[in-house]
Amino acid sequence: MKLNLRKLSVALLIGFWAVTAIAQQKTPAYKNQDLPIDKRVEDLLKQLTLDEKISLIGFQSRPVERLGIPAYNWWNEALHGVARAGRATVFPQAIGMAATFNDELFHEVATAISTEARAKNNLAVAKDRRLQYMGLNFWSPNINIFRDPRWGRGQETYGEDPFLTGKMGTAFVKGMQGDNPKYMKTAACAKHFAVHSGPESTRHSFNAIVDEKDLRETYLYAFKKLVDANVESVMCAYNRVNSEPCCTGKTLLTDILHKEWNFKGHVVTDCWALQDIYDQHKALPNSVAVAAAAIKGGVNMDCSDLLQKDAMKALEQKLITTKDIDNALAPSLRTQFKLGFYDKPEDNPYRKYGVDSIANSYHIGLSRKMAEQSMVLLKNGLVNGSKILPFDKEKCKAIMVVGPNAASIDALVGNYHGISDKAVNFVEGIVGAVSPDTRVEYDMGCDFNDTQRFNGMWGSSMSDLTVAVIGFNPVYEGEEGDAFLADGKGDRKNMELPASHIAYMKALRKGSKSPIIAVITGGGAVDVSSIEPYVDAIIFAWYPGEQGGTALANLIFGKVSPSGHLPITFYKSFSDLPDYSSYAMGGRTYRYFTKEVQYPFGFGLSYTTFGYNWIQKPENIKMASSKISMQIKIENTGEYDADEVAQVYIEYPKIDRMPLKELKAFKRVAFKKGSSQNITLEIPLEELQKWDESKKQFRIYEGKYTVKIGSNSRDVQLETSFEIAK
Repeated sequence: MKLNLRKLSVALLIGFWAVTAIAQQKTPAYKNQDLPIDKRVEDLLKQLTLDEKISLIGFQSRPVERLGIPAYNWWNEALHGVARAGRATVFPQAIGMAATFNDELFHEVATAISTEARAKNNLAVAKDRRLQYMGLNFWSPNINIFRDPRWGRGQETYGEDPFLTGKMGTAFVKGMQGDNPKYMKTAACAKHFAVHSGPESTRHSFNAIVDEKDLRETYLYAFKKLVDANVESVMCAYNRVNSEPCCTGKTLLTDILHKEWNFKGHVVTDCWALQDIYDQHKALPNSVAVAAAAIKGGVNMDCSDLLQKDAMKALEQKLITTKDIDNALAPSLRTQFKLGFYDKPEDNPYRKYGVDSIANSYHIGLSRKMAEQSMVLLKNGLVNGSKILPFDKEKCKAIMVVGPNAASIDALVGNYHGISDKAVNFVEGIVGAVSPDTRVEYDMGCDFNDTQRFNGMWGSSMSDLTVAVIGFNPVYEGEEGDAFLADGKGDRKNMELPASHIAYMKALRKGSKSPIIAVITGGGAVDVSSIEPYVDAIIFAWYPGEQGGTALANLIFGKVSPSGHLPITFYKSFSDLPDYSSYAMGGRTYRYFTKEVQYPFGFGLSYTTFGYNWIQKPENIKMASSKISMQIKIENTGEYDADEVAQVYIEYPKIDRMPLKELKAFKRVAFKKGSSQNITLEIPLEELQKWDESKKQFRIYEGKYTVKIGSNSRDVQLETSFEIAK
């Protein structure tokens, strides 16, 4: 009997092994979670037919039901929150978040965005909703350099400085993609590669002429930083660079991105950019030639249907091979495997997010905090010897809130935005911050066009404080098409505020003796001088996101001190700048601009004052060194708790075409009143390398370098020099 049981046990074990072996044989390698991703991609490519492969290289990837591959839409946006997909936390517009100079907080925001993205995708997939804007591939961030204030899409960027852009962009990518060793949380995308900063009216046809020094030091700097940070995708731009279309040109995609930088992710085109190559640029004769050039040149995902329509024709005409199609598709499949598309949902920690991960109180609080840190105090005038702000709400019996943007949702959310059911506009923020026995009135006051008919002056004359919210909203500046009321197809033709807003501020001042605070919304520099004489304080609010109203009230009434700093220069006039179509950096941004400005890059007032002192100055170093180190002491010498952003600028040896100065380190620090902190600041030596035009490579130049530390690019609290020698 015992022998029979033993035989039975052996037989059962052999049977189990046999069943397991058969099951393993039936499970294709691409579904084997234990195999390396490259092996899984290789197997899936073998399983797919040629027609199926071509169907997967467009943003509306078609289902392959026999292999269990569902339809998937690659087009998704997350510029400052999950966009265009219903309820989501709306954070301040990208340019506003750059004004915080707080890459650590921005990483926290990006982590929240990717959490909401995963949750929304989980919910959609559970109902088999394969919709656009509900996927996991996000075509953000926009790391183009805001080189000219006329560009309407500058609001989507992190400003005019390559270093700040690289820091903020890297923080965003790491927050979006997560830190799980096996699975990527979402896939970020660095766009638009490259040299793409307007004009919007000719974005489908313009040819950006730029020499290699400006290309390398300004326009490609942040892209290289994000590639080094393992950004999963890069989007090629509409334009040409030095006569090469960005989506088929050898220099950008082949030589620099893939060969030099060793980029391992996938390249996606801007939407319908491939059509522009034959239709607008006239660089290739037809769509089939473009399809072949894009596939051979390094494009992996087409935001149109050109490749899906014409790749087979290119193959039939022997312009490409089946191997080229495999090479084009493989990186996109690799991205999907990293996201866990073909794995068991229960094995992916990101598949657990649900409804409670979307627009929750923690994320809303992050949006408010980011808005508070983004707003820039430009003026804080005196009344009876005291600063207007912060305003003591306990002594304020009546408040008048006016202006066409005071109750505007558009003025909160900017472009590429989600939708919040908890948004707080500026009127609501102020009324929510004061006691019920404070009289608060609201009046639109003026519109964007009429310079004669106004309202709200009487209410202002009877109030202790007037808050006027004026400026722009995203239908007057932004992307071509979306900013449908802009005169310049999305771009600004001048720096002036709307004439009706200027006239209204004059009318308010004439009718009221009480303090007036001007709050300006917008995504770029404006001429503040037109209203400055008529108001007592000015706050630049950007497009501050869903909690903009609460954040503004917290600043006005002193719950927090303003700490935003301009990530762009506020010039005095567009006429001070080179032609908009010129991409040469000479005479642009604080790095090369020598004239007087309204407000310099990095500018931002506080309710308190700070004192700076050296603890340890940087020492002379050798080329073999790894970094420049310094230590300073900052003391809050005023009467309010506040954050300070210490900014470190470097002046280079006197060599032709060196920038005037460059931001190379910054640190945001919170101070209680009367407190001080010792701060260590470090600059990797490689940050000081410049392009050698003769040798066609980066190098560190010997000589004297000057360090200037302050609260903006033209403020010098501390200064010293050091030498770099062989």
